[in-house]
Amino acid sequence: MRLAINIDHIATLRNARGGSDPDPVKAALLCEKAGAVGIVCHLREDRRHIKDDDVRRLRSIIKKKLDLEMAATEEIIGVAIRTKPDLVTLVPERRQELTTEGGLDIIMQKKFFAGVVKQFHQNRIPVSLFIDPVEAQVRASADIGTDMIEIHTGEYAEAKTAGEVKEQLERIQEMATLGKSLGLGVNAGHGLDYSNIKPVAAIKEIDEVSIGHAVIVHALSVGLELAVREMVGLIEKQ
Repeated sequence: MRLAINIDHIATLRNARGGSDPDPVKAALLCEKAGAVGIVCHLREDRRHIKDDDVRRLRSIIKKKLDLEMAATEEIIGVAIRTKPDLVTLVPERRQELTTEGGLDIIMQKKFFAGVVKQFHQNRIPVSLFIDPVEAQVRASADIGTDMIEIHTGEYAEAKTAGEVKEQLERIQEMATLGKSLGLGVNAGHGLDYSNIKPVAAIKEIDEVSIGHAVIVHALSVGLELAVREMVGLIEKQ
């Protein structure tokens, strides 16, 4: 399993005071040095953290994979096509939310997302769809030709009892297995941290996890490079 680091909250801290520090691009380079195989950033419509220039600089400087999370809006699609990230991950987006709250409903918008996937493929950009661990959503994602899915792990991360944790892990496992059987790459993310990553990392069908907030918070105590290395270590031991 591989680890990609979401650097959005580096930009959030920068934007709180204005100016250029801390620089999310410098943070991305540290993450790469520490063992992350990819950098994830979410260019939101309201630009609350990552800015357009951040995406351009990341594209030109980082040496590993750039995964651009984005809503499938005309404006952001245009930015992505011009920037040419290594991967776009389509996510739902609401202005009021603190963070992404759930997966896309591919079933209800199948024709729309099929067109978006086709548009990116015409520009030679692979696509991942952020979905809940639901069989119908996995199958619908495969039907429209996406390259991969990212399984939303938020319900697992928020589970309170051992029974709930077990149930959510089983859902993730089953949908990861299904995704692989349908020829999809399988990523996972949302709410994963140092205390709950090991069971997810043990699911062999998941190729990569995306983690941001937990690593950035831990970095305040130990530094970013060590925080990333510790997470890489937890994943690689499984």
